[in-house]
Amino acid sequence: MSESKHDETFKVVDRRLFTAEGELRKEVAEQQDREREAASAAADRAARTAPPVVPPAPTPAMPGAPDAAPAPAASADATKRSPAFENLVRSLGQNAAMLLGGYADPRTGQPMLDLEGAREMIDMLDVLREKTAGNLAPEEDTLLLDILGNLKLAFMEMTKAASAAAMQEKAKTRT
Repeated sequence: MSESKHDETFKVVDRRLFTAEGELRKEVAEQQDREREAASAAADRAARTAPPVVPPAPTPAMPGAPDAAPAPAASADATKRSPAFENLVRSLGQNAAMLLGGYADPRTGQPMLDLEGAREMIDMLDVLREKTAGNLAPEEDTLLLDILGNLKLAFMEMTKAASAAAMQEKAKTRT
């Protein structure tokens, strides 16, 4: 009985987005460009083939019913970007980054580290995102998500580093 050996091969695909230096990999950037071009081409095709939008005919009011107030144009406002909102999000994000040691204290020149203050700023941004869900332009939502993600990651890293430093200090005092 001879066993036949199968020539099994496999392919390893590197799916990391960034190089060891922290830069976006060339293949990933090219793929993102192709996806953007395909999405814009699909949007152009859809815009050309979409039927025209016809507003509904007004319905006569019932006798004795109060006049109906016009409905607010929430959908038109939801896609409109607000520079004030973006400035608010960026300001809260910069304050949180400052409290995480991202900026030096102007008086001492040393990085400021206030984990509780940073946590409060991050929580404010979380509440802002929760309360504005569905009412933001896509760019605003992306900005808020990016800032929150970066701050939460930095907060976790700084908390870990602070606890490690505290443990080292505690170990030094015991010896």
